[in-house]
Amino acid sequence: MPMQPSPRSPLAVVLLAAFASLVIGACRGSSGGSASATPPPPISPIASPPPAVSVTPPALPEEPPPTRGPATLDCVNGWTTPPEGSPRYRQPLGIIRRTTGVQGPLVVVDMRYFEGPESPPSDKGYLLVVQRWYIKLYAERDPAFQGRFLVEARRFGRGVAAVAPYDTHGFRSPDWVGFQWDSADPEPKAYPGLPGVWSGIPYDFVKGGAGLEIPGLPEQVVGCLAGT
Repeated sequence: MPMQPSPRSPLAVVLLAAFASLVIGACRGSSGGSASATPPPPISPIASPPPAVSVTPPALPEEPPPTRGPATLDCVNGWTTPPEGSPRYRQPLGIIRRTTGVQGPLVVVDMRYFEGPESPPSDKGYLLVVQRWYIKLYAERDPAFQGRFLVEARRFGRGVAAVAPYDTHGFRSPDWVGFQWDSADPEPKAYPGLPGVWSGIPYDFVKGGAGLEIPGLPEQVVGCLAGT
């Protein structure tokens, strides 16, 4: 069952899409990307309310995922899995809860924390280092809520930047979807394969779109999702 966004989200204007728009639009929209013809959305909404379907239980890895990765050209600072229960582990989960309204325990299948520049890189001090988390999870009490999330934190904002279906892998187009806030159509909608409901214009987060003609992640960190 799609989860309604929580009204407690301070930056999301009650909707996750607005939260993501503030993070992406404010920090990237002024970075020099030029507007061009808007490409078609990578995904279309499904009927509201969505039809009842049987939910496939989330597939779990046969072996525990690795907990760290070395620094490389496309993952400049490497990545680590924060210790369970630590502030760095709890922070992205709190952001996901607050912006999606999901209730109950969340089962984390994989988590990676990594740091790197803005996309595109900026010389502004507050954008030199962006904290990012990759999280694959599902809701213990609602297996329909299952997905992969990218959470970003900057000095002046944090939120869910993009979401992908649970059974996808790596950082590939068109799996990762971002939502650009659209004041003309604020009604949240369900999308196939994505947990919860989403408001705004969906766009390809990997390639950019919806007026944001820049990739969602800079080339310096795309490798941090290798093997996910």
